[in-house]
Amino acid sequence: MNGFVVVIPARLASSRLPEKPLADIGGKPMVVRVAERAALSAAQRVIVATDDERIAACCREHGVEVLITRADHPSGTDRLAEVATVLGLPDDAIVVNVQGDEPLIDPQLIDGLAALMAARAVPMATLAHPIHDAADMFNPNVVKVVLDGSGKALYFSRAPIPYARDAFAASRDVLPAGLPVFRHIGMYAYRASLLHTYGSLSPAPLEQFEALEQLRMLWHGFDIVVECVAEAPPAGVDTPEDLARVRACFAANLAG
Repeated sequence: MNGFVVVIPARLASSRLPEKPLADIGGKPMVVRVAERAALSAAQRVIVATDDERIAACCREHGVEVLITRADHPSGTDRLAEVATVLGLPDDAIVVNVQGDEPLIDPQLIDGLAALMAARAVPMATLAHPIHDAADMFNPNVVKVVLDGSGKALYFSRAPIPYARDAFAASRDVLPAGLPVFRHIGMYAYRASLLHTYGSLSPAPLEQFEALEQLRMLWHGFDIVVECVAEAPPAGVDTPEDLARVRACFAANLAG
């Protein structure tokens, strides 16, 4: 597999969990825990991209490479694009975006996504897993993705897609057998060439209504290939309850 770079965008602001990247998990800030997990992958470099000096200082203290980026980026992808430019990455370089609130991320998922990019001539890749629960199908907070025959994304939506017309007319309590329903997992890999051009892509109406940034790529004609994994990865940290769960996991592992 070709070499790749992991970039972890990290912002201090969080509405549900203030100063989330600095939250202590087993004696280290969460963003450091994420970087440590990412470093267990085959990545050539793991870089935290942040606009906050406190986050940068924590990373330096723990030996994590960090890059200070602009503070006015509207999205994590814009921050990645700046990193790709600052590093002078060639167009064919692979950049894997790992969210800064995923301290339980499986390094094998990172490697799998990078390997998919290396094997397929596509500008972007992401992950999904099968949905088995009808409640998830109709939950707008669960993002669904529909694929074509080659595994490329046709569409991402908060709506229940694909919609089984006859089955759901009878009942929405159970998913019909064989319905290919996949939940999107928010981890992405990019060619640096796409990141270099991202700033010139106008926001898409679909993206704005669905509140799904990846629709911008489809709107502008870029292919997104999707790797389907069997199970959902451990959930990230969005709330105080999530943080307590992750702290318990780390405490159990340290005790063991």
